[in-house]
Amino acid sequence: MEQHPDLARAVALWDEGRQDEAIPLIARHADLGDPDAMFALADIYWQGAYAPRDGALALGLFRQASNAGHAVSGRAYTNLLANGAGGVRDWPQAMARLRFEAQSDSRRAHMLRLIEAMPLTPTGFVATVPRGQRICERPEILHFQHLFTPEECDYLVEVAEPDLAPAMVMNSAGQAVRDPVRTADGFAFHILVEDPATHALNRRLAAASNTRHEQGEPLWVLRYQPGQEYRPHLDAIPGFTNQRILTALVYLNDDYEGGATLFTKAGVEVKGRKGDAIVFRNTIEGSRADPMSEHAGMPVTSGTKYLASRWICERRHVPRPDEAAGR
Repeated sequence: MEQHPDLARAVALWDEGRQDEAIPLIARHADLGDPDAMFALADIYWQGAYAPRDGALALGLFRQASNAGHAVSGRAYTNLLANGAGGVRDWPQAMARLRFEAQSDSRRAHMLRLIEAMPLTPTGFVATVPRGQRICERPEILHFQHLFTPEECDYLVEVAEPDLAPAMVMNSAGQAVRDPVRTADGFAFHILVEDPATHALNRRLAAASNTRHEQGEPLWVLRYQPGQEYRPHLDAIPGFTNQRILTALVYLNDDYEGGATLFTKAGVEVKGRKGDAIVFRNTIEGSRADPMSEHAGMPVTSGTKYLASRWICERRHVPRPDEAAGR
């Protein structure tokens, strides 16, 4: 369907950096029931970069756009119902929607099959708390065998693979350059793409770490090819007001050489089998970084290593619907 001239004008204004002029045009057409405009406005209010963040309003707009036949909005609405980040968590309704979406979308059908095989309560909570084995006292490291199934590992790799990108940092000139510490490629499951299957896996990590799902930062999938590594570093960051107290790592495959996780000060090396996970503590008293938690992803010597990583904060990380974006 041909785009309305006003919406085309809004896109042009947006590309010129004139968001204050573009947003009223988008809002006008959202009010008229245009699903593309409703989706665009929902994303604006969800991100909170150019208008006050309002997750509840964004959720309603995603729902309206979905009802008007906008497929991407429909998936976003289902995801938000499953994870509750829009202010309303309704797992049974999310599952009903997912079953409908699965009829015409193979990816949604795949995640539905994974969920149906998971030990979950009817409201989508973990039915059995995973138990790990302590393999180090300081830093405390718990090892979980087979925390994720092989099918769940393959699913995360499948979703992430097309969008994996080099880790970047800003240099002193304000230019984006390749991270010299982490040379892997990565993809983050931010909250809008945290689909119901990924959400259920994140809840399993929360149960394993004895924390709430909302404390976790987005799940990352990392790909290390031969020669790539994550040099020695700490996950706790000085000055964070919501410190990363724990890290969860899940080994998504094991058909590679090298690539072990080395705790450099503690002298502990871990190379999990596919689906194994470790959860380790990054801090000591007063939310201070524990130097004993320094660790590295050793260089891969052959094959390709895939890893899922989730930083867990001391308080809620996922913003409430009316909170400004950010930490």
